[in-house]
Parts: sequence; structure tokens; C-alpha cells
Amino acid sequence: MLEDVIKGLKPEIMWKRFFEITQVPRPSKREEKILDYLRAFAAEHNIELKEDETHNIVMKVPATPGYENSPVVVMQSHIDMVCEKNKGTEHDFDNDPLTLINEGEWITAKGTTLGADNGIGMAGSLSVITDKSITHGPLELLFTVDEETGMTGVNGLQPGFVEGRILLNMDSEEDGAFYVGCCGGQDTVGLYSFEMKQASEGLTSYELMITGLKGGHSGLDIHIGRANAIKLLGRLLRKLDEVNFEIADIKGGSLRNAIPREAEVTILINKSDEDKVKSIISGFVEESLLECKTNDGGLAVKFEEKAGDFAKVYSKEFIETLIKSIYAIPHGVMAMSPDIPGLVETSTNLATIMLEDGKLRIGTSQRSSIESAKLVVTESVRSVFELAGAEAKVGDGYPGWQPNVDSELLKISKDVFKNLFNKEPEIKAIHAGLECGLLGAKYPGMDMISFGPTIQGAHSPDEKVNIADVERFYALMKGMLEKIAGK
Repeated sequence: MLEDVIKGLKPEIMWKRFFEITQVPRPSKREEKILDYLRAFAAEHNIELKEDETHNIVMKVPATPGYENSPVVVMQSHIDMVCEKNKGTEHDFDNDPLTLINEGEWITAKGTTLGADNGIGMAGSLSVITDKSITHGPLELLFTVDEETGMTGVNGLQPGFVEGRILLNMDSEEDGAFYVGCCGGQDTVGLYSFEMKQASEGLTSYELMITGLKGGHSGLDIHIGRANAIKLLGRLLRKLDEVNFEIADIKGGSLRNAIPREAEVTILINKSDEDKVKSIISGFVEESLLECKTNDGGLAVKFEEKAGDFAKVYSKEFIETLIKSIYAIPHGVMAMSPDIPGLVETSTNLATIMLEDGKLRIGTSQRSSIESAKLVVTESVRSVFELAGAEAKVGDGYPGWQPNVDSELLKISKDVFKNLFNKEPEIKAIHAGLECGLLGAKYPGMDMISFGPTIQGAHSPDEKVNIADVERFYALMKGMLEKIAGK
């Protein structure tokens, strides 16, 4: 049985909730099934539930008897997940449950993202409802929608939806650390108009794909130096200038907040040039691995004949513009923080390339803990698009979360951590967009902290959560609620 994957794991109550969550499809912007699950859960346990127009949900959990006058604590998580799968994996994220795998120290999923981001946070919140061993004051369990593709849910929160002014965000991914700040973000898109022409006669069509890369979270993993499949595809196409080629289709990446793992073109060449193309590819892979082998050694290039009648191809002029754009669009770390060692201050991610509504769409995302720096790198990306003759669109973005080292909640959390684990926690800021930035803007004076167990490979099919750290996370959550209630 699938449940055997979590059999014997501690705390049992939380792993049971997490398993249930992984069996309910919950892609961003298509969260109807997980919303139904939450509504049914609240009804089953006689918990008051409120839902706003954006479909954010808050469950009001009564205090442990005797602690009714304790401060109201908001426990916050988002209900959507990034839906990524390996090439060849058969999985329908709208309808299929995830298949979990127990690797001994880790729980992962078969060929897909696991959704521990932020299913673990959801599971922690829901467990409090049924775990009678926890002493707590009044709780508001806040579940927000569509965090991963635009923070739509937290953007739609209205004054008064939650009453508490102490907030536990459970969307961090490192055991032993409390996060007290995060970067702001922005999306910048280029829309390229193009002309198609008749394909030359006598050419053979092939699939040319960059594959095998690790990808990863465009904020948390951007400093590791993992290869970008779209960047590599642009370089390979430039090398193929040695042969006559035409392109009928091009696409790469899938999500704005993931480093692209794959990119591909349908390329038309003379059959007689096949061996030369293979030789160019071989040299390209060898050259590229010198740059990225340590951080991303799985690079491979798939090149094989492709069935189909491709009568139309992109004009040579457009492909030249596209290749130059791919070269010119910045990607990676732009600046490191001068104040916090090891923290990325500013970055940008070349995320996607795809056909959309008759135009070729290149999607990028920018992040920075400094608002002005975020705007500068956004303008840099916009400038590339406009110089290439594309229409540039800049999203509304979201604010960062400025650390408050004098936070009363931080002091409580540090005390609980030290008492439980006999050491000091790390206090960090994160180069990713937590909802805390927007929550702080929506509810001025909110005292917030973010924490969670170790999750690796978020936003990729390599995502996994550490089993032992989940137990520590639950003990920490429980201890923090009890300490706050005692105040």
C-alpha cells in the first residue's frame, strides 16, 4: 500500500496529514481539489472556516482550555505546489496523486516534484487541530492560494481576514534556521513577433534537446552555478552556424521560478550534414561540461530524426535575433549581500521560452533584497527585449521583508530552539519570495518568523524532505506554540 511509505515515521499525525495532501492534486491556479479537502477537514473536526473571494482559507482553532486569553497566533502556509516532472514520466498533475518513495533518510516522489513546498507547512498546521498533546492559545490557520505563480492569494487578503499579530510562516527549507527577511521579486516578459517562411525542400527534421540538467529553485539555487538549458541551447545553435539549418519549433523551461532543465528545437538540416552536427554537439558537450560539470554534471544533448511534415519555419533573421537575445539576457547572481555572508542580494533567472498567442514568449524573473537593485536588473532585462524589437511587459512584483532583530517572537523562538536542541539556531534572510513581505504590508505590526525542515531540490523532480528534520520541525512548532500560549 502507498501508506507503507510513511509507516513508522514520527510524528505519525503529521506524516498522515502530509500523505493525505500529496494524494490531492493542487497545481497553482487550479487548487479546487485541495480547497475541497480543507473544507471537508474543517467540517469533519467542527472547526470554523472562513473563505475570501480569492479562495484563501482561515480556520479558527479554539485555545486549549485555560489559554483562551493568550495571544492569537496565525499559522500560515500556501496550498499550491510547483508541478514539474522528468521527461518521460507519465503524470497528470490535475488528476493524479503523487507516488511517494522512502529513501531511508528522505521522502521524495517518483519522477515529479514532491510538494513538500509547502505541503509540509500545511500538514503542520492541520496536525495541531487533532494533536491534543499540544498546549496553545487561539489559532488562525491561514492557507493561501497561488503562491508559486504570483502570490495571488496573499495579494488578495483584505484587512480583518485574520486577527492575530503573531505569525508563523512554515515555508522555509532549512532545519536549524529561522528566517527573518526575504527578497522582493518581479517578472519581466518579452513577446517577440515573427514571420514564418516556407521550409526549404529536401531537408530532414530532427529533435535537438538540451536535457539531463538539475534545474532547481530560481532563488534558493541560483548561486550554485547550475546550468541553464535555454542559455546552452542558444550557444549550441550559434555553433551550428557551420551548417545550413532551419527551425520549425523552439521551447524551453516551464516555470518562472525554476531554473530551466530542458530546452529543445525542431531543426531541419540536410541529411548529409547529420554527422557534422553530431560532431559539433559532441564538442559542445565536452566544452560545456568543463564549465558546469562540478555543479551540474548531467548535461546531455538528444539529437535524433523526428517524424512529421514541417512545412513552415522561422525566418533566418528572426532566429538570429532570438539567439542574440538568449546570449544577451542576463542570468544568475548579479550581486551578493555586503552585510550577510553567503546571501545573494540580487539575481535574475532566464526561465522560459514558448509559443503563446501567436508570439514567442521569453519569461524571466528578478529578485533582490534591495528594491532599487531589483528595479535596475529588471530594466536591464527589459532593455534587451526592447533592443531586440520585442514587446516588454513588467509584472507588479512583490515587496521584500525587512528583518526585525528586536522581534519578541524571534526571542521566544530562539529560547525554545535552544532548550529543545541545546544549541543556538541560525538567524537568516532568504533569497526567495516568502509571503511574509506582503503579509507585513497588509497587516502592519505583524511579528513574523519563517521556519521549516530541510527540503532539497524544491521546484524540481529531485525535491525531497528530510525525515528526521520533520520530527524536529514538529517539536519546534509545538514548543513555540506552548511558549507563546504561556506568555
